Amino acid sequence: MARYTGPVCKLCRREAQKLFLKGDKCLTDKCPVERRPYPPGEHGRGRRKESEYYIQLREKQKAKRIYGVLEKQFRNYYELATKRKGVTGENLLQILETRLDNAIYRIGFALSRPEARQEVRHGHILINGRRVDIPSYRVKPGDVITTTGDIARIKEAAESANKAAIPSWLEVDPASLTAKVTGIPLREDIDIPVQEKMIVELYSK
Repeated sequence: MARYTGPVCKLCRREAQKLFLKGDKCLTDKCPVERRPYPPGEHGRGRRKESEYYIQLREKQKAKRIYGVLEKQFRNYYELATKRKGVTGENLLQILETRLDNAIYRIGFALSRPEARQEVRHGHILINGRRVDIPSYRVKPGDVITTTGDIARIKEAAESANKAAIPSWLEVDPASLTAKVTGIPLREDIDIPVQEKMIVELYSK
């Protein structure tokens, strides 16, 4: 599957805020957003007129980059969200949140979503005792997540994770390195800095 392989710190600089794509580095003074808080490129420091379309596009790009999905897949998620009952924007975020790689990051088994994606792709994650190596796999209530990967590395990530940041729809047992999906994510459980309404407006044009 296609994925972005360029310098991820440029993505954070482009959005003018930390997207936490590099794990621990994002929390240090080495973070490029701290050192160069302006968009990359020759015209990064120039002024730009922020039209309505520009703001909508930036919100969409931000969501794509946070969750690590490309345009076609993101559009498919949007189409699926429109077919569900409820608010389209919230449905879209709910679909993105229940991706397996995001769930691994949320429960603290990885320091970033790209690291969680790698754990899944390498076959280190089990769902209900069965190996799942598809990062886009969507977890559902009742699923039990376990790992067969580098236990020392995962324990280190779990110990450094912010326990208060684990959403209410996930239940974690750090001792046994297992987690259970106890429900579906609500909007108040999703703390990413994205205005989903803007994304819906962009795709509705």
